[in-house]
Amino acid sequence: MLKPLLLYRGFLTPQLPHLISFGINSAQASTLFRRNYCKMDDKIALDAAKSAAAQAAVDQWVTEDTKVVGVGSGSTIVFAVERLAERVWKEGALADMICVPSSYQARKLILDHNLTLGDLDRNPKIDVYIDGADEVDSHMVLIKGGGGCLMQEKIVASCAKTVIIIADYTKKSLRLGEQWCKGIPIEIAPMAHVPVKLKIEALFGGEASLRIALKKAGPIVTDNGNFLLDWKFLAKREYNWDEVNRAISMIPGVLETGLFVDMASKCYFGMADGSVKTQNK
Repeated sequence: MLKPLLLYRGFLTPQLPHLISFGINSAQASTLFRRNYCKMDDKIALDAAKSAAAQAAVDQWVTEDTKVVGVGSGSTIVFAVERLAERVWKEGALADMICVPSSYQARKLILDHNLTLGDLDRNPKIDVYIDGADEVDSHMVLIKGGGGCLMQEKIVASCAKTVIIIADYTKKSLRLGEQWCKGIPIEIAPMAHVPVKLKIEALFGGEASLRIALKKAGPIVTDNGNFLLDWKFLAKREYNWDEVNRAISMIPGVLETGLFVDMASKCYFGMADGSVKTQNK
């Protein structure tokens, strides 16, 4: 019964049939099952937390008076767009709402849910921008850009009256670097990646690395045709993130940083128990 059960649950890796045919013991199979089952449970819990945060934010900030909504990027924003579509198509609300995307992913989500697609040329003033974050500290400083969309996200966010962040409970921290360990993303002109790397490391320490693609040869290329550096700053050093952001932004070749300082008005964190906690500016 073990093999059909594993197949049904989706946990049977390509190697397992070979292992079972050669007599994998029940203890090994049980351990493998529990490990993968726990991973699935963790993902379900995180998705539920993301959905709760997204629904709370959309319901509070997108009203009949909201004409233009900025749509962020990432896994959490999927739930926000789903909720926007429910409001439009199931509840018959928000008939005049226009959605301005911050990435190719956001644009596709808007179109896939049959929402009205806008752009900054025709909609330069946005009522509310809703986005996720890789990490949020106690001062509402954000790290964004883990998915590579930071430049367009910051442009769209800068056009909004209000910036709202939605995330699961794993993104909340007292100080940057507690939860997000992959560094601060920095979008750069391709020709400048070595000089920018050296200047950041000389100014602030740590290590800045070119982000390499997993399924293509060479570096990741953003929606804007640029490269990304991930700067792993010194964990024990105190940084003034506003000053750091300004200094890095002034380095020739830097197009945008993944530090969002003094931009978000409110954060919604979906918790493991299904509740939603908020953090204000």
